[in-house]
Amino acid sequence: MRVEIWSDVICPWCYIGKRQFENALQNFEHRDQVEVVHRSFQLDPSFPQGETVDVADMLSDKYGMPRERAVQMNRQMEERAAGVGLEYHLEGGRAGNTADAHRLVHLAAKHDLQDGMVEALYKAHFTDRRSVFDHDSLVKIAEGAGLDAADARATLTSTTFAADVEADQREARDLGATGVPFFVIDRRYGISGAQPPEAFTEALTRAWTDAHPALTTLGADAETCTDEACTPGH
Repeated sequence: MRVEIWSDVICPWCYIGKRQFENALQNFEHRDQVEVVHRSFQLDPSFPQGETVDVADMLSDKYGMPRERAVQMNRQMEERAAGVGLEYHLEGGRAGNTADAHRLVHLAAKHDLQDGMVEALYKAHFTDRRSVFDHDSLVKIAEGAGLDAADARATLTSTTFAADVEADQREARDLGATGVPFFVIDRRYGISGAQPPEAFTEALTRAWTDAHPALTTLGADAETCTDEACTPGH
């Protein structure tokens, strides 16, 4: 059984969703027969390469709220992350174009290091406050995840895997994904948002036992990230 996960490396709900899914998979009877594949989804592919913006300022502008309210939202997100065992440090966080980071995820897939690369990017961005936008920082993150530094830099200084990132984005839209995280199980079931482990367990079980070909989206009202920012939590 294959589970495909569409996400962006600067989406806070995506890291939480990844951990919730992993908690469910750990207790799934057939976990050894589940292949997990990470797919690219850029929240704002039009964002200028090489530029970044303060996340609180971005949220304030997008939702027309006072900046302090945006800062408070980030604090609430830190608490939500802590609830699933993740450490977020969002104050002063930056957002930008993530195409290069996604290209490294595709490179990592060629070396069976994809999940570790995704995890390393999340940790760098949300926990360690390291840049996932400039090449020097990305090369170090990739090297820490087990990739060859020279290969990583060669990828970043070329257009390698750019078409793969764009293809993933188009495919997500074709499958009906309007935000991330978005999980697709065997192209039959779609799970939208950072669901609790129980929801993932139910979907994994249904997909394992039910061969119905239609893609059914579960949990469409869960928190997701759309466009260039994240929706406030409920």
